[in-house]
Amino acid sequence: MMNESLVGATKTVAIPDGRTLAYCEAGDPHGPLVIHNHGGPSSRLEARLFANSASKHRLRFICVDRPGIGKSTPQTARSYAAWAHDMTTIADALGCREFGVTGWSEGGPWALAAAAYIDPRRLRHVTSIAGGSYGAFGDNWAKGYLSNADALGGFLALHFEPGFRLMYAAVGFTAEHFRATYMKQLRKAVTDYDRRILLPPDVETAVCEMSAECFAQGSDGLVRDAELLYRRWAFDVRTIERRVHMWQGMADNLVPPPINKQIADHMPGAVWHPVEGAGHFVAVGSADEIFAVAAEELGAVSRA
Repeated sequence: MMNESLVGATKTVAIPDGRTLAYCEAGDPHGPLVIHNHGGPSSRLEARLFANSASKHRLRFICVDRPGIGKSTPQTARSYAAWAHDMTTIADALGCREFGVTGWSEGGPWALAAAAYIDPRRLRHVTSIAGGSYGAFGDNWAKGYLSNADALGGFLALHFEPGFRLMYAAVGFTAEHFRATYMKQLRKAVTDYDRRILLPPDVETAVCEMSAECFAQGSDGLVRDAELLYRRWAFDVRTIERRVHMWQGMADNLVPPPINKQIADHMPGAVWHPVEGAGHFVAVGSADEIFAVAAEELGAVSRA
C-alpha cells in the first residue's frame, strides 16, 4: 500500500531564465538527493508511487515536471543538454553538491542525458528504467520493436506533427475526463504483472492523477517531450563511460527489452539489470531493489 503522507506538497524552483519548475518531494529530507524523471503521460505526482521505497532507503526523492507539463513553465527550445542544466540548477537550489538521477519510461532518456552532460563529480548515480530509448541510434530507430500504435506515434512525430499533437490531445482528454476508460485502455495494453501492480485502488488513483496532471497546460509539453525521444538524440550513448544502471522488465510489451539491451550493449558504463517476468511497471515492482542500489552509491543507510 502507498503512504501518500510521505509525499510533500508541490514546490517550485526558479530558473535563471525566468521559468519555474514544479516538483514533489518524498523520502528523507536529509538524505542524498535523487532527481527523478517521470514517464509520459505523467508528472511530478509520480512521486507517490515511489514514496515508500524512497523513505525506506533514506533518499531525498524529487520528481519534477518537465517544461510545459503539470505546473512547470513551458520552454520553446527543448534539448537534452538544457534539461541536464535544469537538473543541476535544481540540485543547486536545494543545496546539494552531489546527487543522483533516475528516469522511468519516457523519463529514461533524460536520465541518460544527465549521464552524458553532467559532471560525474556531481552526478553520483544514474538509473534508467525501461527507458523509451527510441532515438538513441537514429530517428525512430526502435520502430521495429514497438507496437503499431507507438511506431505510428514515432512516424507522426517526425513527419506529421499535427497528427502527433492530435493523438496526444486525445490521450489527454481521456486521462482528464474519462479516467475509467483511461485505466481500462492501460490495463489492456500491459501485462498481467503490470495489472497486478495496478490493482490496489490507491495505485490506480495515483496513476490516474499523475497522468491527468501531465495535461494541466494542454498536450504541448508532452508533445515536445516525446518528439525529442523519437528524433536522433543529440548525445551518443556509446561515449558514456560512467556507470549507468539500466533496469528492464523482460516481459515488458510497451518498451520491449531488445531496445534497452542494445543501449546497454553499446554503452561502456552500462550495468544491465534484467527482471524476469516483469512488465513495464518494473519501476514500481522492483522499486526497493532499484533504490537500494541508488542508496548504496549515494551513501545512504537503508531502514530495516
